[in-house]
Amino acid sequence: MEKNNKTETKWIGNTWNRLPLMIKAILTGLLVSTLGVGVWMLLATSRLPMPWPFILMLAILWAYLKFFSGQWGPNKSKENRAQLFRRNKLPRQIWILSLLAGLLIVLIQQSGMVFSFRISEFPASIFLEEYDFVSALPAWSGWLVVIMISLVAAVCEETGFRGYMQVPLEKPYSPILSIGIVSIVFVLVHLHQAWAGSILIGIFLISVMFGSLAYYSGSIIPGILGHFIMDVCNFSFWWTDLGGQFSRKPLDQTGIDSHFIIWLMVFVLSAILFIFLLRRISRLRKVHNLDSL
Repeated sequence: MEKNNKTETKWIGNTWNRLPLMIKAILTGLLVSTLGVGVWMLLATSRLPMPWPFILMLAILWAYLKFFSGQWGPNKSKENRAQLFRRNKLPRQIWILSLLAGLLIVLIQQSGMVFSFRISEFPASIFLEEYDFVSALPAWSGWLVVIMISLVAAVCEETGFRGYMQVPLEKPYSPILSIGIVSIVFVLVHLHQAWAGSILIGIFLISVMFGSLAYYSGSIIPGILGHFIMDVCNFSFWWTDLGGQFSRKPLDQTGIDSHFIIWLMVFVLSAILFIFLLRRISRLRKVHNLDSL
């Protein structure tokens, strides 16, 4: 029996090693990303009353970060996991600019949503149907669910996609191509969402921005922060009505108004500043000899 187990393990290892690098990176990233999401789904659908699923998931996420950042677990793979997580020591200025860039992604995404749904009608029924159960919860419980969904998505998706999937592809395929590959997979993973069809381009571009931020900063932490805040806004405003609901009419009914102009300016200026910050971070990396990160 033991010999058969060893033979099976060896066969699995040999089969895995023969897979193309791109396939291995995509599969690994998907596994890392969906692991935490799956655990949260089990806790959220359990019979445990709030806030216990929230508290337990916080502890699990802490352990998740410790393991996948290479701080816990087998010593022989710690260094590799730290590299895949982009656990790097960065100068203070790069940290500050990277965190600001992560917040700008939130502004770009939210203003882009407003801009999009002033051009065409906001499909509220499609956006609200998947998480309508949140609106039925008491407000405090609903907010805990929104915060945890957002935190799990931010931590696990940035670790899986911008870390474990993108890092192995950057050198052999170039950063631009690797970010593009990861962003295509990111879109495909979200296709099952009812609302995804109306914002496919936006999902792709957001992934490109998070991938670019991870590459230029050398860390996924700014992306995790930005992703978390972005999803709190999304889940509380666009996908539930906890934080209000979008009610503006499209331009073909109202004409161009101040609301549209202001949000369009926010979108354009945020995008310009985001690009500026990435270029500034890139120059600082060269100054500090961090191009190998």
